[in-house]
Amino acid sequence: MSVQANARPIIIKRKKVSGGDGHHGGAWKVAQALIRAAFSPIVRECGDISAGIFDFEGRMLAQAVTGTPGHINTMAEAVITLRAQFPVQDMKPGDIYMTNDPWIASGHLNDFLLLMPVFHTDRVIGFTSCTSHLVDLSGLGMGPEGSDIFDEGLLIPPCKLVSGGEVNALLMDIVKANSREPVANEGDIYALIACCEAGATRLSAMMTEFGIDDLNALSNYIIDTSHAATVAAIANLPKGTWHNTLTVDGYDSPNTLRASLTIAEDHLLIDFTGTDPCSGKGINVPLNYATAYTVFALRCIIGPETPNTAGSLAPFRIAAPKGCILNAQAPAPVAMRHTLGQMTPDLVYGCLSQALPDIVPAEGASCMYDLPLRNAPATGAQSREHFAVELVFNGGTGARPKLDGLSATAFPSGVWGSQVETTEAAAPVLIHRRELRSDSGGAGRYRGGLGQRIELSSSIDEEIMLFLSVERVNTPAQGRYGGENGASGRIRLNEAGENLPSKGEFRIMPGETLIFETPGGGGFGPPEERCRDALRRDIDAGHVSAEAAKIQYGAKS
Repeated sequence: MSVQANARPIIIKRKKVSGGDGHHGGAWKVAQALIRAAFSPIVRECGDISAGIFDFEGRMLAQAVTGTPGHINTMAEAVITLRAQFPVQDMKPGDIYMTNDPWIASGHLNDFLLLMPVFHTDRVIGFTSCTSHLVDLSGLGMGPEGSDIFDEGLLIPPCKLVSGGEVNALLMDIVKANSREPVANEGDIYALIACCEAGATRLSAMMTEFGIDDLNALSNYIIDTSHAATVAAIANLPKGTWHNTLTVDGYDSPNTLRASLTIAEDHLLIDFTGTDPCSGKGINVPLNYATAYTVFALRCIIGPETPNTAGSLAPFRIAAPKGCILNAQAPAPVAMRHTLGQMTPDLVYGCLSQALPDIVPAEGASCMYDLPLRNAPATGAQSREHFAVELVFNGGTGARPKLDGLSATAFPSGVWGSQVETTEAAAPVLIHRRELRSDSGGAGRYRGGLGQRIELSSSIDEEIMLFLSVERVNTPAQGRYGGENGASGRIRLNEAGENLPSKGEFRIMPGETLIFETPGGGGFGPPEERCRDALRRDIDAGHVSAEAAKIQYGAKS
């Protein structure tokens, strides 16, 4: 299963239960409560969240139109898991449950998932849930260096965070005591609580307005119709099995991801058999997270107009051998699970492109270019400013069959890029430059999206720790059907410095400048078939240099 990140609203009597701006709002307004109340920039500015509405059985009925597939799609299964763990008859108004277990919630410890029962006419009629990223939970920090989950921070099993409206003060103290950003973590947890409460209030108000005592009839209708629409979309596809292999940078050496796609009459199966085993470092991916991005990619093409519900998710099935790098088992280290988890769309698109060659885009930068930064550990009597911040930058998407790729755009994560002013206000970081990378998009009939170049340094006379876990440094995004590859990513300290590997722990010393170049997307179709007017516009805008236009596109002077 999985969920599409941008759902269409579900309309009932011309008022919106999910999305839109109806009188009682919807799931998107619930998500706005989280974003507006959050302390951490990665939540407040980048939208690294999810929010949704669920029926009495824990089946997803609606989701916010903002949020990442990795949060939204894992949340859809996590609610069912938590719903089964805590008896409904023991729930009381104001109760909220929580966990950050990577194999239940969203794949690594930094994502907190909350679940709140919704009471209407004095009984539970459904649930609200939300997830967001907390910037620091002790351990080695947000990097790939851990050897197991215990190196990576504080794991909180499913528990009650709020009981009858009373926050568990001891649990909050434990979270704050295990963080380099205790105030931000506390504020973000309260924002998550506010999100759940807003969802519960709005759902109950909607039911009062429409005179609904329970959600049974409505939820069955939503789930049944969305399931039927998804099955109908699958029935129109060519039937068969297709295979693809994707090589990624990995940690010390490349990893191979393998997938087979089988399209049947009423369902679709992705099987990751043959994928390399787990790494000894924290780039491993729990299957819930790999599933989230895999099915999101497929839903972007197969029935994308169908709302994301438990019904529309059911026809998508994912299988993977236990212990492969896309089905990591506890206690494997998984802190940077997004690095490979967000590569699964390119992996499955390689299968789908064989069945639907005129619909699937070229490969893109794919995984977001994450920059977790924090203060270097103090030594001796030194006193250092404690901080932790996680910056997000994106590369270019692959060119589409009839359109260029998008530049500096987050696909598949949907996480918005970090803003310069916010970053400099939240951490002792100075950003000197942020601009698009000329010639980084793969040449083609349609050009790949451009990556970007970011230059930053410490704004204080102290070094900063950098935790790298990115992709497309050694293995660029591949073009499709004659399109050329996008430019690889590149990271170094100072202009003349040696290139850094794509993963590891590094120090930015005072006076040094981190130069961070994100990858470009692959091109689609032969470059010589590119429209000359489009190429001239590229040259005028600085997207393609005059020299590259001659070499790659055969342009005349």
